[in-house]
Amino acid sequence: MFELIPAVDIKDGKCVRLYKGRADAVKEYFDNPVEAALLWQNKGATRLHVVDLDGAFEGVPKNIKIVEEIVKRLSIPVQFGGGVRTVEAVKALKDAGVDRIIVGTVAVENPELFEEMIDVFPDGMVLGVDAKDGYMTTRGWVEKTELKAVEFAKKYEDEPIWGFVYTDISRDGTLEGPNFEEVERFAGSVKKPVIASGGIAREEDVFRLAEIPNVVGAITGKAVYEGTIDFESVVKRLEKKG
Repeated sequence: MFELIPAVDIKDGKCVRLYKGRADAVKEYFDNPVEAALLWQNKGATRLHVVDLDGAFEGVPKNIKIVEEIVKRLSIPVQFGGGVRTVEAVKALKDAGVDRIIVGTVAVENPELFEEMIDVFPDGMVLGVDAKDGYMTTRGWVEKTELKAVEFAKKYEDEPIWGFVYTDISRDGTLEGPNFEEVERFAGSVKKPVIASGGIAREEDVFRLAEIPNVVGAITGKAVYEGTIDFESVVKRLEKKG
């Protein structure tokens, strides 16, 4: 079944959302990210997406204690991204009970290290494809590279990773709607499953993404925090759809 996955983004110990990934464009929603996580589980979430924004910008996970608490309190799987740039961080998150770990920057800047991470957590690693104008970005979406997102992702097609999280960062946090054409192009170019992220604004966006072949889920943040999507209602409709 297609999963709608709520995001809990952590910055300075609080649950926030950014606009287009900018560290200076922050809106706080919960003082305690654990409360946000429990809220989404109670509303029917089948998986939670946790992002350590401090880690993404600083290059090392800064909120592992909060992540551990979330995993301990929830009965649904938790996937995590943000500043995972060492094998030790992968081991710590795996030991904490995280179900999937999303890595982008390391895969771009140090492919050999990413291979080591895959060896430590086979089928649990996810390649985070953070794209702008079709090109990879790194370090919390700050630096744009010369690598084409599709070509880069295809390098890992035969590795034992779970799949891909594809984020169009020009849409993230904007409520402008996903870049459906780019999502479809990316998902149609790779064999492993894809989770789409960025720009979801209304319920129709979710169901349109659910129709794209090879897209098995979508991450939503601002839309469910601002109430432009009724999360519970959408989850029930997705369940009926199967």
